[in-house]
Amino acid sequence: MVSKKLKRVDIIFDCEGCEPIEVIKKAMKMSPDEVIAAIIESGLKGRGGAGFPTGMKWKFAKDEKSDVKYVICNADEGEPGTFKDREILDRVANKVLSGMAVCAHAIGAREGYIYLRGEYNFLLKNLQSTINAFNNSLSKIGLDFAISIRSGSGAYICGEETALFESMEGKRGEPRNKPPFPTKSGYNNKPTVINNVETLVYTAMIINMGVKEFRLLGTNDSRGSKVFSVSGDTPKAGIHELELGLNVADFVEEFGDGDTKAVQVGGASGHCVPRKLFKETIIGFEGIPTGGSMMIFNSTRSMYNILNDYLEFFAEESCGQCTPCRVGTQQLIKGIEAVKKGKVHSEYLDQLIKLTETMKIASKCGLGQSVANSFSSIVTNFREEMIY
Repeated sequence: MVSKKLKRVDIIFDCEGCEPIEVIKKAMKMSPDEVIAAIIESGLKGRGGAGFPTGMKWKFAKDEKSDVKYVICNADEGEPGTFKDREILDRVANKVLSGMAVCAHAIGAREGYIYLRGEYNFLLKNLQSTINAFNNSLSKIGLDFAISIRSGSGAYICGEETALFESMEGKRGEPRNKPPFPTKSGYNNKPTVINNVETLVYTAMIINMGVKEFRLLGTNDSRGSKVFSVSGDTPKAGIHELELGLNVADFVEEFGDGDTKAVQVGGASGHCVPRKLFKETIIGFEGIPTGGSMMIFNSTRSMYNILNDYLEFFAEESCGQCTPCRVGTQQLIKGIEAVKKGKVHSEYLDQLIKLTETMKIASKCGLGQSVANSFSSIVTNFREEMIY
């Protein structure tokens, strides 16, 4: 795999030449099929981390025969180390709303919702005011679509799309079985498109800037750019929009403190990349995809403590519905503690890695399935720190 050189981009927060209502008017001059074809051709994949092709998701929802369809913006940004959606909603909320409206036109939805993380309720007043003005503007241009807000209660599991639907319906936030998938049976068991905050902004920008210009950025597998939440041992903590396809070595050269030994790509549910793999690891769908979190660690950090923190987070946030996740996360904590204290031989770490692989297969949702990412990458690459 050939990586791209680090390139800063300014699509998300650039407010020049992009009036949200004008973007929607532009989309309304296109047929729903033309809008969806443009999003498919752009190569845009979901920016929440899973990377499902956005245009195909919209197409599946459009093709469903239903009088009621929904567009939902997943703003339940609970992944440790991720804070870019908060910034987007605070600074350019109109771009998010315009992406939702473009989607509504494409699939035939009349209702849209922003599911806002409970800890982000401080954004509610300004966000609601922006939505009120936006809804009024939509009625003036003849688009029968209105957006409202639903606020979560701080449960990480509700970032999983089907648990989010359960929460919105007033139930306990627990994942549903799939299939059926949300585009067939989502919120209120109706066809639903649910996209991440950042993904929706890019859909509006694709309509505004054109497919060809968007495709100039990134790689064949990772089209476009990405907003990264950079934190940890870095002199440049904050929000940075970069072209996709760069390698971790170039990222560290730009954002590291000169003593970086590891980068956690994708938050607690992502992969930990050690120094020896910086050059060969691509940040993108052909390498390691990320919802945005990039946590940088230097040699002063204990990788054992970092892993222990991740596991405690997962154990606390597990909904408890399925045994592999509920019990597995607790056993992993006990296991690495036993190894560290010398109560069991270090070879027990290999058994724990096998446990995470079982969790990856048997857990009901992405929470339990993703534990293997951070666990195996940290234990494999920093084994000595798990023991001594």
